[in-house]
Amino acid sequence: MKIRMLLTLSVAAALAAAVILSPAASAATAKPCTSAGLVVWAGPQAGGGTAGGQTYEIQFTNLSGKSCTLAGYPSVSAVNLKNHKIGAAATHGAGRERGPLTLTEGGSAVATLQIADALNSPKGKCKPTMAAGLRIGIPGGSGAKVAPLAFETCASASAKTLQVGVVEALMHTM
Repeated sequence: MKIRMLLTLSVAAALAAAVILSPAASAATAKPCTSAGLVVWAGPQAGGGTAGGQTYEIQFTNLSGKSCTLAGYPSVSAVNLKNHKIGAAATHGAGRERGPLTLTEGGSAVATLQIADALNSPKGKCKPTMAAGLRIGIPGGSGAKVAPLAFETCASASAKTLQVGVVEALMHTM
């Protein structure tokens, strides 16, 4: 009887350990995300308008069917209708890079993007023009996606109008 009880407890403990450890184990084996498995979009951040520009959220949602990781800052550039880069790439904003962030299937992460008003720059230095979207590189992964977003920016690479933050877990609020 004691042997059966010990065996039952051992099996129960092993099953509990497998259930508890499986998320950590899958996170440790997750590969970097690729653009093929992500939906990437940009939209205005609630209350994100300032006198000098607008704040947007870039969201990354994993639809690859398996967990993957993101890390660091996405690369971001303005593009025209023909997908050609306009002006300077985004600089990195304040924030501390963390280790890889694991996105499970359907999970999302976010990076904040600030777009300065092109009219704040001298016309000669800026050369104002309209952008049709953002080319967004996958942070810590591979590939890029274009998110449609019309905004005025500077064609001159010497005028820095884009600033992006580090990718973070998306916190849903109710």
